[in-house]
Amino acid sequence: MSPALVFDCDGVLADTERDGHLPAFNRTFEEAGLPIHWSEEEYGHLLAIGGGKERLATVFTPAFVETAHLPTDPDEQRDVVARWHKAKTAHYTEMVAAGVMPGRPGIARLVAEASAAGWRLAVASTSAEASVRAVLEHAVGAERAAEFAVFAGDVVPAKKPAPDIYLLALRELGVGPDEVIVVEDSANGLRAALGAGLRTVVTVSSYTADEDFTGASLVVSSLGDLPDQPATVLANPHDLVVDGEVTVSHLDQLLTTP
Repeated sequence: MSPALVFDCDGVLADTERDGHLPAFNRTFEEAGLPIHWSEEEYGHLLAIGGGKERLATVFTPAFVETAHLPTDPDEQRDVVARWHKAKTAHYTEMVAAGVMPGRPGIARLVAEASAAGWRLAVASTSAEASVRAVLEHAVGAERAAEFAVFAGDVVPAKKPAPDIYLLALRELGVGPDEVIVVEDSANGLRAALGAGLRTVVTVSSYTADEDFTGASLVVSSLGDLPDQPATVLANPHDLVVDGEVTVSHLDQLLTTP
């Protein structure tokens, strides 16, 4: 059976958190008339919480609910969060379509290599499916994006760092853990992939460079595009020879490592 290459979305396909999700959240708050504006530093801390709806739910502290005249009923709060999240997703997808966030170095190249070598392709993300598909199409092109299985949004009960989204991907793709390579950018994502027993390549992003990536099979600055955007190797426990680009050959080698 053909192996599978499974990408996270945010921070992996494009560096979306700082340049996309954060301004989309803040625009949503502004439109809703809320006195909230998350700074880059605040949002960096919020990224420890998996999922946009879950980050929005942190707004509902007792003091803020009172001062902003928000509902106190939990069901009503969930309805408000869903409404905000829908608006935020619309803002975000508009930004993706406008080309605000280009695909990260090496994404389109490695996807093309993997496709040509017969690998199955997938994205496993806790972001909204509409957002994920928009980023994917922009990063690899609509024709190539059509080859991907997409597992995104509220399709599992627990979001990263729980392994649920990757366990779902394994079931739906019909593959075993030894037939999969994951590409992640965060410690939460790495823990989710390792929890599902998956070998993981980490490409650090703007918010994750200082996180703990113990257990990753390879850690790089990006997947790399020579000559202008070479990958820098940050951790290489299997002593792969990476000359500026992560290739399908490297993925094949990782599949054979214990």
